[in-house]
Amino acid sequence: MATKSLPKGYEPEEVESRWREFWIENKTFTPDMDAEGEPYSIVIPPPNVTGQLHIGHALNLTLQDILCRHARQLGKKVLWVPGMDHAGIATQNVVERKLATEDLTREDLGREKFIERVWEWKEEYGGKILNQIRHMGASVDWTRERFTMDEGLSRAVRQVFVRLYEEGLIYKGDYIINWCNRCHTALADDEVEHAAHKGHLYHIRYPLSDGSGDLIIATTRPETMLADTAIAVHPEDDRFNEHIGKYAVLPVIGRKLIVIGDKYVDREFGTGCLKVTPAHDMNDWELGRKHNLETMSVFTDEGKLNDNAPEEFRGLGIIEAREKIVKLLEEQGHLVKIEEHDHNVGECYRCKNVVEPHVSTQWFVAVKPLAEKAGEAVTSGKTRILPATWEKTYFHWLDNIRDWCISRQLWWGHRIPAWTCEECGELIVPREDPECCPKCGGPVVQDEDVLDTWFSSALWPFSTMGWPDETEELKAFYPTSCLVTGFDILFFWVARMMMMGIQFMDNVPFNDVYIHALVRDAEGKKMSKSTGNVIDPILMCDKYGTDSLRFTLTAFAAMGRDIKLSEDRIEGYRHFMNKIWNAARFAMMNLPDEAPKADLADAKAVYHRWMLSRLEEMKDEMAESIAAYRFNDAAQGIYKFTWNEFCDWYLELIKGDLNGDDEQAKAVAQTVLYTALTEILTLAHPIMPFITQEIYATLPGKDGANLAAELYPERRPELLDKSVAGQMELLTGVITSVRTIRAELNIKPSLELELLVKTACDEDAAFILEHQDLIRSLARVGSVSAGAEVEGPKASASNVVMGNELFVPLTGAVDFDAELARLDKEMGKIEKTLGGVEKKLSNKGFTDKAPAEVVEGERAKAVMFREKLDKLSDLRKRLADAAGN
Repeated sequence: MATKSLPKGYEPEEVESRWREFWIENKTFTPDMDAEGEPYSIVIPPPNVTGQLHIGHALNLTLQDILCRHARQLGKKVLWVPGMDHAGIATQNVVERKLATEDLTREDLGREKFIERVWEWKEEYGGKILNQIRHMGASVDWTRERFTMDEGLSRAVRQVFVRLYEEGLIYKGDYIINWCNRCHTALADDEVEHAAHKGHLYHIRYPLSDGSGDLIIATTRPETMLADTAIAVHPEDDRFNEHIGKYAVLPVIGRKLIVIGDKYVDREFGTGCLKVTPAHDMNDWELGRKHNLETMSVFTDEGKLNDNAPEEFRGLGIIEAREKIVKLLEEQGHLVKIEEHDHNVGECYRCKNVVEPHVSTQWFVAVKPLAEKAGEAVTSGKTRILPATWEKTYFHWLDNIRDWCISRQLWWGHRIPAWTCEECGELIVPREDPECCPKCGGPVVQDEDVLDTWFSSALWPFSTMGWPDETEELKAFYPTSCLVTGFDILFFWVARMMMMGIQFMDNVPFNDVYIHALVRDAEGKKMSKSTGNVIDPILMCDKYGTDSLRFTLTAFAAMGRDIKLSEDRIEGYRHFMNKIWNAARFAMMNLPDEAPKADLADAKAVYHRWMLSRLEEMKDEMAESIAAYRFNDAAQGIYKFTWNEFCDWYLELIKGDLNGDDEQAKAVAQTVLYTALTEILTLAHPIMPFITQEIYATLPGKDGANLAAELYPERRPELLDKSVAGQMELLTGVITSVRTIRAELNIKPSLELELLVKTACDEDAAFILEHQDLIRSLARVGSVSAGAEVEGPKASASNVVMGNELFVPLTGAVDFDAELARLDKEMGKIEKTLGGVEKKLSNKGFTDKAPAEVVEGERAKAVMFREKLDKLSDLRKRLADAAGN
């Protein structure tokens, strides 16, 4: 037998660490650019340099890794590019907080010194998430690691900015943008998250200047009235349209406001009159431009009232100003009423501070022409979005897109490559830094702002491959094969990569976009630190092994369906790892030192033919499932095949051959066993790379072979045998039926039973008798009779398998009275427990007041107890009939 062996227990930590280093040191995942093979490429969604791996990352990495490892098995030339995003706002915040512990601010250091501190922080702490990606076993090419602020990507950003500017698609101008007072920067529309807030609706009386009446305005933000420049009503609203062209008086201030008519006004909301504040509301900005209204801003960048506000308000914060204005309105008789009002409020996606509309001079990308091409690429099928249900969201965003504000008031990031002449005011956007103004020779100063982080990320699929140079990577691997990502960055990132890829590479950046689901807790709730239901993937890897976590995530990764994850499920799949390990140990104890080489054509036994046929089916099923992104089908398929068919049945069925005296039968069994095990390990490797690699490298003839570099198991179509499935179903069905009867009736394992089979046809009788030695061994029966004439005695347990009636005589094997008494006692306990649960569920106080998950749990218990009671009742009836009671 094999001289090499596996330890008694599988210890993941040592195995994972060793193979992780082996793959990296041997550059297993670095593609040979000169090799043949169809290119396959993925660029990793770059995690933030400040990030820490969460369970969504773990799912994303696992699915990408499955695709890449499987593609390598198919002989493809695979490139999976790793890297990180510089995360402008998040990183600057982290470093500023660190400075605060030293009683320093970035202003104290100055821009240059501050940037040096950020780079120092990045070098010291920024690799944490990359180490966690390594921990997950991601088969990325670590020789091509990229960072959105590295020299090559910075050059790509510069080229893109300049070209878009030269093509008139980047411009600078005053516009209303989303402004975070906490982060002190502009935010794009899709960087604003909307959350429900409890607030108030203030009804304010604006008197008409001619004394003809009042217009009542309802607003959630009375502090912005200081910047009102008009009142708008619907031109077809008979209540107010007679006032169009008149003037209203702004309470508190006394300034006159023109009354305008516009169909934008919702006649049903509030009072039907709308105050227009162009500088502090996105929609009002558009109304202001349409009607040539004055734009007056009354807030500073820090969210304080500025010099445009009356002196008594200057320097106040937003909430302070609101309270003061409401008090003045009430004192002056202009406050009609205040109502409770729930509404959605925009928040900064980073710090969750309330976002303020703010008029500012910013840089923008005119995205409509780019968005049209990005939409057409999906419509035409050049890029597929999976599941297709996400296409609607994608198109909705592109169809309603506004120009993209790309400037950020930060120091960390790609500084905008634009200079202004201090003498003549010339704006210069060059490919190389200018020394002076090309127009007048005067000194120039660079724009202080940096680019939105998503600007550089949008170039990721081609910038990471060396663009703007025409590299061999770009020629071979662009467009990438697939992007695996979460739905939450479909706007932030996916659509922008589509726009930039088409614009600069004249081709889509990826052929497929697979949107993976959200990982929730066991009750289906979103995970959050505040709820305390977060599952730490690294902790789970350390506790149960990385393969256990990966397999769990894959097994539940059904397309379009969120994953309900619990630690119990991860622990459950750890048992699967142990099952495979123990099966491999059994195989190693029964294999020769060298790889067995018997001819598979000599494998005539039904269980050999069945195992070899099922292997062929599994090769097709696994390949088809992964190609169709049906990851859960791939995982569940290999799980059922390995556990139920290979471990539970095949290994049992071949023990006689392995331990017998027939050397030819032993050699054939060893060869089929070896073939099945090596191919199962290869098929499962993309999902659980570590344990499969460890076992594979220990097998006879493998001598430390690198499974990650092995090809997909060769197809042997001649071994496919559809007829053998029915034969095995009959064989295993007979054995299982006898085992079930023994278990249900508490018959001692040592007691040999008699088996009588009244067969449906002569072929089944012949098959059962031909394999009676196996049946006697595995079902522990002393004799087997089969034929159409066979009848079972009255005192028998019975079952039906594929139309064949099975009888197990019970006289002498079962104490009928004792067994019936035992069943009655057990049923009585269950009835009592079930009664308690049903009483609880009939209590309306409980069902109405208890948490939904608690009530649901009790209902599930009731169903379980009823099913168990029905099963025992049926068993008791059958036993009573057999006993003649």
